[in-house]
Amino acid sequence: MEELIIIAVTLIVTYITGSVIEKNHYKSIKQREIALIRKPIVSYGIKEWNSKRKIRSVELVTGEVVVGVGYFKAFVANLKNLFGGRLTSIESVLDRGRREAILRMREKAIGANFIINTRIDTVMLNDLGGKSSDPQCAIIASGTAITYE
Repeated sequence: MEELIIIAVTLIVTYITGSVIEKNHYKSIKQREIALIRKPIVSYGIKEWNSKRKIRSVELVTGEVVVGVGYFKAFVANLKNLFGGRLTSIESVLDRGRREAILRMREKAIGANFIINTRIDTVMLNDLGGKSSDPQCAIIASGTAITYE
């Protein structure tokens, strides 16, 4: 019985802590996205680049982030994994990771006019089925920053 109480208290504490951290991170992301609106413009695929403006510089820019799933979300995901279906508890973590990686890429390209051919890659460092109880993934956003004269 004592073990169940300890598990319940641990789950409650990790749920509250994780919720506060996630809420604060989303707030930070939204503020930074507003501050960077249209600085630079991001494109996810241009088949043909046609501009009469003279290009001053072209450089590869990247934004990397490693995101870990909290213990509560991992616990819920493991339960859902038994029955199948979407792991919605982990989707918000991936959303935050993608948005953070794109923001970091854009922050490195301040002064550029465009970031073209943006790619987002996700790599699982460990997963729900592994021995580690804390799944993590690395998310990398990369693109070509173009600055006009």
